[in-house]
Amino acid sequence: MRVTRACYSASLSGAIPHAKLKYVPNAGVYPQGFSASGVFVGVKPGNTSKPDLAIVTSDRPCAAAAVFTKNKFQAAPVTFSRKVLQTKKNEGLRSVVINSGNANAVTGLGGLEDAANMARTTDQRVGTEDSTLVMSTGVIGQRLPIQKIIDHIPVAYHQAGDSHKHWMACAKAICTTDTFPKLMSRSFSLPSSPGVEYRIAGLTKGAGMIAPNMATLLTIIATDAPISPAIMPQVVKHAADRSFNAITIDGDASTNDTMALLANGAAGGAEVTSTSSEDYAAFRELLTDFSADLAKLIVRDGEGATKFVTIHVVDSATEEAAREVARSIARSPLVKTALYGKDANWGRILCAAGYALVSPPGQPINDIPEIVPEKTNVSFVPSDGSPELRLLVNGEPEQVDEVRAAEILEMEDLEIVVRLGTGTEKTVHWTCDFSHDYVTINGDYRT
Repeated sequence: MRVTRACYSASLSGAIPHAKLKYVPNAGVYPQGFSASGVFVGVKPGNTSKPDLAIVTSDRPCAAAAVFTKNKFQAAPVTFSRKVLQTKKNEGLRSVVINSGNANAVTGLGGLEDAANMARTTDQRVGTEDSTLVMSTGVIGQRLPIQKIIDHIPVAYHQAGDSHKHWMACAKAICTTDTFPKLMSRSFSLPSSPGVEYRIAGLTKGAGMIAPNMATLLTIIATDAPISPAIMPQVVKHAADRSFNAITIDGDASTNDTMALLANGAAGGAEVTSTSSEDYAAFRELLTDFSADLAKLIVRDGEGATKFVTIHVVDSATEEAAREVARSIARSPLVKTALYGKDANWGRILCAAGYALVSPPGQPINDIPEIVPEKTNVSFVPSDGSPELRLLVNGEPEQVDEVRAAEILEMEDLEIVVRLGTGTEKTVHWTCDFSHDYVTINGDYRT
């Protein structure tokens, strides 16, 4: 069997690797009332041409909500945007302004003022006050070249439009070590308004420093569906937990991570106001699936990665236990390097599962039988639809067909299934392998 190996190394020329062109859309369906743009500023000294300032703006007030990194060293844009949402009670938002090339993180009071200046300048163009969220991504610990950014925000605002070209420029402008822009859109309907076509568009960035809670990723999702501000936080958190908090590239959680949703209701129809309604259930499912598809693009662009790995943990006593086991396997350097080397070393998978639920020192031992060695099963599931390769069955090792294992591990996509045999709960997590290129990319990131 001949399999084409994908190249996931970052391109020095900035060209999109051939293997990733299939993930870049040529067209889209974009929500009414929203405009987007991406322009060049030169935030990072070495950047001489790449767009690095982006704006997404609505022609009317939006309901909005966001989830942020749990890193203790939270960047100024995170602190600023969280306060805006709290003050505005998730309503009356109009815009998001984003710069790449500098994270504005660990920059003290000056960094907070820079974030406020970016928002204030955007508000002035929109003609409102306190209606802009701010995001930044890039190098930590350096002040923004704020005057350059402030000078270009009017340019970005006036160049904003609603075409695919405008949205793609926006997606490109938020990239750092990404090798391709990550943009998606789709149409949907809601049960109470079957004749109304709603649209949702999302753009995201991230290729490294990716781990749950959240990662060095920025995500902006916009929809013209009428979602009440009161229910926005619940629906965003539900979607984030099952998408952007279910990916791992290297186990590092960043200082800037933000996922924001804006809903302006421009398409009309009945407003979704209750978490017990059919509309809420339908929109939550739509947003979760949409967010998961966006999150998968980040994993497919993992720095130096050659494999996209889906980890299913099933038959678990609790959903949280399943998540912890999946996360442990996904962030294990030994698992990830074995996958890169095409080594069917299932012992590393089992080891990562085994320490996932160990109680920290000083805490009582959880006596719920969430992992029972004699009930645990591990398999590789190939992406070509052929039968799974069983590695461990009820705690007993199988005689592994190494030739078949090598064939499976040569494929770009791979599934690992861990059956715990202790219950009925399940989860899914997405990760990638570790290659030599990961070290190369991160060894000179600041240059």
